[in-house]
Amino acid sequence: MNTCFMCKGNLEEKKTTFMVELDNCIIIIKNVPSMVCRQCGEVTYSNEVAKQIEKLVNSVRNILTEITVINYSEKVA
Repeated sequence: MNTCFMCKGNLEEKKTTFMVELDNCIIIIKNVPSMVCRQCGEVTYSNEVAKQIEKLVNSVRNILTEITVINYSEKVA
C-alpha cells in the first residue's frame, strides 16, 4: 500500500496517536505504527496493527476511568 485510498497521495510510515471515546471514557493509544498520507494526512493502519488496537481498547474498556492512555510500543512489544 503505497498510495492513499482517499487522494492517491504518497504514504509514509509514522507513529501516530489513536483516540476513541467509548461509554464516557476516552482511550488514547500513543506511538501507533501507521501509514500517513503526505498530501491529505489520512492515517491508515495495517491489519495487524488494527487488530492490536482492538485488543488494547477491549482490554481497558471496562476500567472505570474517564481517560486511559496506553503506549502502543510498551504493550505490543
